Amino acid sequence: MSHSSPFIQETLSAIQLVSDAGVRRAQLSWDRLTKPQGSLGRLESLGTQYVSITQSLPVKNPEAMVFVLAADHGVAREGVSAYPSSVTAQMVKNFLQGGAAINVLARQVGAKVRIVDMGVQEDMGAPSGLWVRKIGLGTRNFCEGPAMSREQAVQSVEDGIRLVQEAHADGIRLIGVGEMGIGNTTVSSAITAVMTRHSVADVTGKGTGVDALQLAKKIQVIERGIQRNIPDAHDPLDVLAKVGGFEIGGLVGILVGAAACRVPVVLDGFITGVAALLAVALEPHCQAYMIPSHVSAEPGHRLIMHALGFHPLLDLDLRLGEGTGACLAIGLLQSSLACLTQMATFESAGVDEAVRPFPELA
Repeated sequence: MSHSSPFIQETLSAIQLVSDAGVRRAQLSWDRLTKPQGSLGRLESLGTQYVSITQSLPVKNPEAMVFVLAADHGVAREGVSAYPSSVTAQMVKNFLQGGAAINVLARQVGAKVRIVDMGVQEDMGAPSGLWVRKIGLGTRNFCEGPAMSREQAVQSVEDGIRLVQEAHADGIRLIGVGEMGIGNTTVSSAITAVMTRHSVADVTGKGTGVDALQLAKKIQVIERGIQRNIPDAHDPLDVLAKVGGFEIGGLVGILVGAAACRVPVVLDGFITGVAALLAVALEPHCQAYMIPSHVSAEPGHRLIMHALGFHPLLDLDLRLGEGTGACLAIGLLQSSLACLTQMATFESAGVDEAVRPFPELA
């Protein structure tokens, strides 16, 4: 498979295996702390994953950024969402004003939020706080042909890689990903069906909250789009071009770019899960750099998590997107790293080895 871009190929080639040595070092550090071995459960494995990716021990609280990528989808004209496409631009303005759930939750964990226009159908100009990487005024309707050209698919991935490289140069060492785009659960269901070989009906949910009649129509629209375009599951960029979205391509770029920079990425819900599917298909090694935050109420997301062998940290029936679940998981990672770096060891606490209350550590 040709990746059609030397820049993407160079990025994929830079992704290294996460070493077992980092895992062992972190585990030894956990085991010296004043607690029964393994008693902090997945908080321990979360901190261990961070250490193994970044190769940093002792660790400090990483500077975090959540990318929210926005774009519109031509397939929304088929009536697959409870909301019109104009809501995408309206919500981007809300993000810029700090009034959305993502803004609130990012402030809670001290993460910066970067809003990126990958392809909102309204010309939003360049207001303060908006990173404009607009590839087009929304994708085309995939029921009528490919959602975008292969060149646009490549550009979207390249733009995502560059976003990460800029953030990394600015000292960002932890990334969360989110999105906004009316119609994007429809395109995500299409990609999931193609990449996992599950039926469209199995991977498609209510998205913004459509009723049963609209859900049946949504399934039929996705089936039509796949039949019309015949995306090649062995070529992730072909799938992205034929039934994807500009923001999904940007997310794929962030995921592979972050892995190349050895920066952990916290996934959000269904749409970022779809980007993870495509990124792992491009380069399997990038999977170890991803932290799955939660399992979405969208049925396709659970199937993606299973396909990738992920066990999300949370199950809260979230289906908002925006990076909200990623922020909650960033809070858990911060708690994990705080325990790893601030708890007393048996030695510093003066707990004699012979009388430690935890026989599994003896």
